[in-house]
Amino acid sequence: MKRLSADGDPLEVLARVIDFEAFRPTLVAALSYSDGAKGGRPPYDPVVMLKVLVLAAQNNVSDARMEWLIRDRLSWLRFLGFDLGAATPDANTIRMFRERLTNAGALDTLFGDFDRQLKERGYLPMGGQIVDATLVAAPKQRNTEAERMAVKEGKSAAEIWPDEPAKARQKDTDARWTLKFAKARPAADGRPQDDIAIPSFGYKSSISICRAFGFIRKGKTTDGARYDGRMLRDVVTNDNTASDVWGDTAYRSQSNERWLKSQGRVSRIHRRKPKGKPMPANVRRGNATKSSVRARVEHVFAHQKAKMGLFIRTIGIKRAEAKITLANLAFNMHRLVFHETRAAAG
Repeated sequence: MKRLSADGDPLEVLARVIDFEAFRPTLVAALSYSDGAKGGRPPYDPVVMLKVLVLAAQNNVSDARMEWLIRDRLSWLRFLGFDLGAATPDANTIRMFRERLTNAGALDTLFGDFDRQLKERGYLPMGGQIVDATLVAAPKQRNTEAERMAVKEGKSAAEIWPDEPAKARQKDTDARWTLKFAKARPAADGRPQDDIAIPSFGYKSSISICRAFGFIRKGKTTDGARYDGRMLRDVVTNDNTASDVWGDTAYRSQSNERWLKSQGRVSRIHRRKPKGKPMPANVRRGNATKSSVRARVEHVFAHQKAKMGLFIRTIGIKRAEAKITLANLAFNMHRLVFHETRAAAG
């Protein structure tokens, strides 16, 4: 254990920087555990179980894999406060704990609790905000044409497969297919190429981050086919000290522009290319300047997908929302460690 500390155990830094005890009031209120008068095995400490969920989000592992890793890794045991040989949470315990928080609507409250921690430590929403969305993949569904039409009509899995309850439990009728466009590189002779349309299935995570510190300040989970521009009002916050709002062209509409103005916000959203005409030079330069700021939100998604391996393994939007909210919370904790470590080194 001393060697792990000497080599720089990142979980020791995480435990030192994050005040996990501050989450206890929300956890206790949401879980509503009994007083133990009826007997039975007492539940694991809720703060410890929250740490388990944070570890799972940081490493994107299943509950069964999480059960094994807790027993296997000394650094994880120390972070969670378990002694060697002591009882540790199994996969079912982890799943039920997350389900109870989800059903109580506590995950958004926990995310808000941490945002208050950030503000109390001086990390106020500053410099304006940047909005964007990303597709989070889920296991693809292999349905017949009739089944796909029933899903689009809004029917539940039980209604579509009434005689196959086991199959219905494994069918996700909330996720949606959509097309993700990738910019094609110009040909060798410089001629532009057609963009590449990639079919994707899953959910969409829409967020806003503060420009000054890069923390996720608000998030919203929808099906993958939801248009980005419709989510602007769901993620823009009113507590940022600067009025600027950056976003790509998906967020540019007359309705959104009017709404931002009514909220006292200044639109820094990219402008679209005029239909059938070349992009004016001044608009192109303006978009390039905005891109230098807007690119910061792409770093958030890159971290969540590349380092945290964000992927939806569960069924239904309620559980997908829980998964993405925990990923956003875990990212903010990582970001706070980054700022605090850099400040200490300076």
